[in-house]
Amino acid sequence: MYEGVVQDLIDELGRLPGVGPKSAQRIAFHLLATDPADIARLQDVLGKVADGVQFCEICGNVSEHPKCRICRDERRDLTVICVVEEPKDVLAVERTREFKGRYHVLGGALDPLSGIGPEQLRMRELLKRIGEADISEIIIATDPNTEGEATATYLVRMLRDFPGLSVTRLASGLPMGGDLEFADELTLGRALSGRRAL
Repeated sequence: MYEGVVQDLIDELGRLPGVGPKSAQRIAFHLLATDPADIARLQDVLGKVADGVQFCEICGNVSEHPKCRICRDERRDLTVICVVEEPKDVLAVERTREFKGRYHVLGGALDPLSGIGPEQLRMRELLKRIGEADISEIIIATDPNTEGEATATYLVRMLRDFPGLSVTRLASGLPMGGDLEFADELTLGRALSGRRAL
C-alpha cells in the first residue's frame, strides 16, 4: 500500500480491463518516472477521447463524427450487415479484408446474470435499420462463448420472420496452423458440424 495519490493512481489503473494489481503498479511507477511532456501528451489524448469520441448514429461504432468512416464509405455494400458485440470486433473483421458490407455494434452480449438483456443492447436499432433499408443478409459475428451464443440465438429468433432476409453465423472451428490433438472437444465438434465441400 502506497500513500495518497500514488495509491489512487494504482487503484484507478487496476480498474482497467486486463490490468491486474502488479501491472497497475508497474504502469504507475513508469508514469512517475516519465518526462512531464509525455504525461502532458497522455493527459491531452485522454481529454480528447472523453470530449471528441462518439458513437456512430448508424452502426454504433466509435467515431469522431456523427457517422463513422465505414458508414460514410459509399463503396460498401448496403445490403449486408455484420452484427458484432463491440467496436473492437469491427476492427478484427476489417483486418481480414474479406467483408465489404456495413456493421452493427450491439454494445455487448446478452448476460442475464449481469443484468444485460435485449433492452440494454442496440437490438431495436438493428430492427429499425432492417425495416428502413433493403437488407439481404445479416451476418452474426458474436463471440463463440456462452453470452455470444445466447445473443446469436436470440438474434436468429428475432430475425427469422423477415421475408427475404438471410441470417448467417460466422463459422467456428480449428485455427489455421493448429493441431487436431490440441483442439478441445467443443471446437473440434463445431469444426465437424460446420464442414464444407471442397
